[in-house]
Amino acid sequence: MLTIKNPILPGFHGDPCVVRVGEDYYIVTSSFEWFPGAPLYHSKDLRNWRLLYNILDTRELLDLTGVRPSFGVWAPDLSYCEAERRFYLLYSNVHCRNKWLFDVDNYLIWTDDIESGEWSRPLYINSSGFDPSLFHDDDGRKWVVNKDRDFRPRNVDRRTIILQELDIKTGTLLGAPKSISHGATERRFVEGPHLYKRDGMYYLMTAEGGTGYGHCVALLRSKNIGGPYEPSPYGPVITSNNDVFSGTETVPFMMMERYNPEAELQKAGHGSLVETQAGEWYVVHLCGRPVMPQQRCILGRETAIQRVEWTGDGWLRMPEGNLARLSTPAPAIPEHPFPPESPLCDFDGPAIPKQFYTPRNEIAEDWASVSRRKGHLSLRGRESLTSNYYPSLLARKLTAFHTETTVRMEFAPELYHHIAGLACYYDMCNHHIAFKSHDEELGGAILSIASFINGELTDSGVAVPVGAEAPVWLRAHIRDAELQFLYSLDGERFLPLGGALDLSPLSDEESPLGSFTGTFIGMFAQDSDRKQKWADFDWFRYEILE
Repeated sequence: MLTIKNPILPGFHGDPCVVRVGEDYYIVTSSFEWFPGAPLYHSKDLRNWRLLYNILDTRELLDLTGVRPSFGVWAPDLSYCEAERRFYLLYSNVHCRNKWLFDVDNYLIWTDDIESGEWSRPLYINSSGFDPSLFHDDDGRKWVVNKDRDFRPRNVDRRTIILQELDIKTGTLLGAPKSISHGATERRFVEGPHLYKRDGMYYLMTAEGGTGYGHCVALLRSKNIGGPYEPSPYGPVITSNNDVFSGTETVPFMMMERYNPEAELQKAGHGSLVETQAGEWYVVHLCGRPVMPQQRCILGRETAIQRVEWTGDGWLRMPEGNLARLSTPAPAIPEHPFPPESPLCDFDGPAIPKQFYTPRNEIAEDWASVSRRKGHLSLRGRESLTSNYYPSLLARKLTAFHTETTVRMEFAPELYHHIAGLACYYDMCNHHIAFKSHDEELGGAILSIASFINGELTDSGVAVPVGAEAPVWLRAHIRDAELQFLYSLDGERFLPLGGALDLSPLSDEESPLGSFTGTFIGMFAQDSDRKQKWADFDWFRYEILE
């Protein structure tokens, strides 16, 4: 039997939402502070996926100026209205969150041709909470559900899922929001709602238990869209921990103590349902794969898939219990692989490749250019990687536990303010860098490494003298939680640049400001003198070694 290997989207791909139109499947995931936002993936068989493009690719669609780590785009919802032959994307842009207060704007965009990448201008919907989704009922009416983030302390554990009808012609919500569920379990943290309709019943799929080790996919149903909704008698549809426990939103959601060594995938939750053209049913969901014994998910929250079935009494269940698995039976549809992604980016094309992202910034020619020097990516040094505004970093998602990434760089630093090189980056508080800079005491250019972990800068003491104008090759070799930087002056012989570094702090569990993303690896440049020094990268090679 052909199976699907999990995760189907490895690396930072949390909060997936799936939709099928004909023989085509699409998944969109959260992107948080990374730009462009809302990556869109395509498949023909639920097994093989390719990145089509990133939907939120202009500042008009997504302004992330100054957002903190793990803020920004949360749980975008992709839906399709058959009557209109139109795709809709409903997404959150989170500006502020803390224990009590929450500031977020939710927007709706649409397209009649999802392959084109051309979407409408954003329509503001509401700000009452996050994880909004759009349901198209068979009577032509449209409904928005989202988590209501009640900021009053007395209601912290009574936060709910709310429902409002959307007048699509005027773009306005009708009437007052109606509370329809506090969740299907006692795990609390109810969020990530999606509505479905089957055999005249409305089904509400929710994420509960926090997006950590107590997470789950839960299900409720009602004869009426406004409720009341009854929870499934079978408990969570998918989870990594079957313990019955009561949670509270007054404590951290990670719930490290809920780690279950018997589960093949951890943190399973936040699901989205799809039916194949062959009549089979699947749930895509987020998951985590921690490196042990540190219990740190350096790849972040990933996307997995599980086959589910309808019971005789109308509920969803996994055939072999509800613990998320590393593989699931493939659907009875033809397999459709895509050409493998090349490990080499040579920057010979007219645009920056779509797998590269930057925190908070719109990618623009004035700081990230493939036309300034033909066949190179040129980065203009700006702020440091600890900045909340304008760092010059272009990076891709780390998607495997054993990788090797190499760049060829030309950079002529004149001051210690001039720094450029290779970064392993989780967020502004947690990253490691290998770089070329200038050391006035040594009287010239050097190669070195540095770490910024939990807000503390570590000076490695490494200083390898190199020619100011000479090209250098920098490499990051990663195996599980160990990172080793290397360098070469000829592209052939590579030597260690300092000792091995601990990658485990670059994780959801450890970062003091993050919680929801994952490790990136990429190229950066810094000029804290005049923000005008350029670094040129000839190529970038990312290889999976496992």
